[in-house]
Amino acid sequence: MGNEPERSTVVSLDSERRKRAATAEGFASLPLAAKITTLRELPAKQRMDLILNDPAAKELARALPEQELYWLIKEIGETDALELWELASPEQRTFMLDMELWDKWNFTAEKSYEWLGHLLEAGETALVEQLPHLDLELLLLMLEKEISVGGGIGELLPDEERVADWDHSFDNLYFITFKNNKHARTVGSFIDIIFRNDRRLYMGLMEGIKGELEDELEDLAFRFRSGRLADLGFPELEEAQSLYARFDPASFALEGGKKLFAAATPRHLPARAGAADSLLNRLLSRPDTEEINQELTYLVNSALVADGAALHDQEAMQRIFERVHGYLTIALEFLTGDDEEKAAAILASERLKRLFQLGFSIVMGLVKQAQGLTSDDYATGKALRALHTTPPRYYRAFDPDGVDGFREFHDMADVERVREFLARV
Repeated sequence: MGNEPERSTVVSLDSERRKRAATAEGFASLPLAAKITTLRELPAKQRMDLILNDPAAKELARALPEQELYWLIKEIGETDALELWELASPEQRTFMLDMELWDKWNFTAEKSYEWLGHLLEAGETALVEQLPHLDLELLLLMLEKEISVGGGIGELLPDEERVADWDHSFDNLYFITFKNNKHARTVGSFIDIIFRNDRRLYMGLMEGIKGELEDELEDLAFRFRSGRLADLGFPELEEAQSLYARFDPASFALEGGKKLFAAATPRHLPARAGAADSLLNRLLSRPDTEEINQELTYLVNSALVADGAALHDQEAMQRIFERVHGYLTIALEFLTGDDEEKAAAILASERLKRLFQLGFSIVMGLVKQAQGLTSDDYATGKALRALHTTPPRYYRAFDPDGVDGFREFHDMADVERVREFLARV
């Protein structure tokens, strides 16, 4: 034992290696797998700078799992992260579009136009590379609210089409009118690139816009999207919503015996939520927790899908990360107090979904306790209103800094403070 280095020395050496790896020169010298590991330990802006300045920037960006690159771009902001979007692979871009263009079951035309612009900003080469990876149904949805189409191969134009004042034709076979003049330049540029590079796709789009029914298109496009997301660890909406099932915490019994399977491509959350020294974070910092991290990522994905808006809103995403972390911490503390070894055993053997539901049910117990309570006092009223949001929030005035705002529940200490407050009210 006397020959082993002291822990403080090991930590110091490890810290120095991390600092060197985070410099552009040190980072560039690392193998690809080590680069990705290093990136996961750094703030978003530094991650982006290291990727963009790396000699193999495209290879590095495309080696990141789709979800990680998407979260990085969202954290920085689409406009400021345009160079990352340009480096992305077609599969990564398709994932981002799957995230951005849907609000639960519904396709969002406004977002569609915004991301149509991002596709053009990536450049014609990137767009041509992307086209084979976009479903025809999705492209039709993106265009059918932007243009009307007349004409076609082997067709005689009816009188009303022949005399119509069409805006443009690329081939004198199909005639286009732009429905929104403000979007005409962007939409026209997009169709022009398709026309020059993939004539068959162009004709399919023209015929499709003439004849397809919007509801049928949306249903097909949603099903294709759902299949892609399922392959990446995102459940269907109905399954995701089951995450918020409630039960009596007193009736909870450990089941154990869960089986963990590591994903073929490990996926990591952008950052751990909650306090660094929280019970959950201490457990996740232990060695050999890779499979638990994969299960945690799936749990977060489920919460994101159930929320809907959080899939493409950075602030809403962060709230989801904090909520998942908080409910799991509450469940573990409820079951074990602060017994870290007992909590580690539960984390390894119990499905995280059940632990999340336990934490959620404990918080919902506060909502039940608050039923019928009212107050004319400003702070008391806000604290009560926080509990009646969906899901319940914690009033930050209970914290030592006394901030007048709301956040997610973090731990059992939060639960106990609110219980004591409700008892006084």
